[in-house]
Amino acid sequence: MTGTVLLASNNAKKLAELRRVVEAAGITGLEVLGLGDVTRYPEPVEDGATFEDNALLKARAAVAATGLPSLADDSGLAVDALNGMPGVLSARWSGGAGDAANNRLLLAQLADVPDERRGAAFVSVCALVLPTGAETVVRGEWRGTILRDERGANGFGYDPLFIPDDEVAAGRTSAELPPAEKDALSHRGKALAQLVPALRALAGAGGGDR
Repeated sequence: MTGTVLLASNNAKKLAELRRVVEAAGITGLEVLGLGDVTRYPEPVEDGATFEDNALLKARAAVAATGLPSLADDSGLAVDALNGMPGVLSARWSGGAGDAANNRLLLAQLADVPDERRGAAFVSVCALVLPTGAETVVRGEWRGTILRDERGANGFGYDPLFIPDDEVAAGRTSAELPPAEKDALSHRGKALAQLVPALRALAGAGGGDR
């Protein structure tokens, strides 16, 4: 018996990360799909006030459209000196102009903030919604510091500006970590790890019709 879970995202790196987590957990018999693997449907507007709101919006919409158990992530950067912003607006912080513009804007906003006050956290909330209506919501956080210049090419978003607290001694940004190391440390990795029992249950029970 093979189960299925749909990641309600067009982000290829997030899909690869989920597949790595499933493999690392030794889960067999679970097919992990992305939105490119199913019939297109109108994706919901991410207008929730919290990461939890947006993750549930996306997962519920995916279940309603496909009938598959669906997992959605909403994540972003919460900067201490900006009172937790950009938060849920992280991907649209520069008005939808993309990662490079978001990073430039963040650096400009923090230009006069001293190094000791540049603390931040990456936050990921993952929602797993089943066709039965059952919902599981988990949260992971990754503390660190915002640099003054970008470094690294492995990540996306604000990764090149973020040195995790776990990496202060080595001085590597999130974008300089190999994927497997990042999975073990990151906000999304921490959230997804909490869903491993539910994903293992899906693998054993089979998972919806396509």
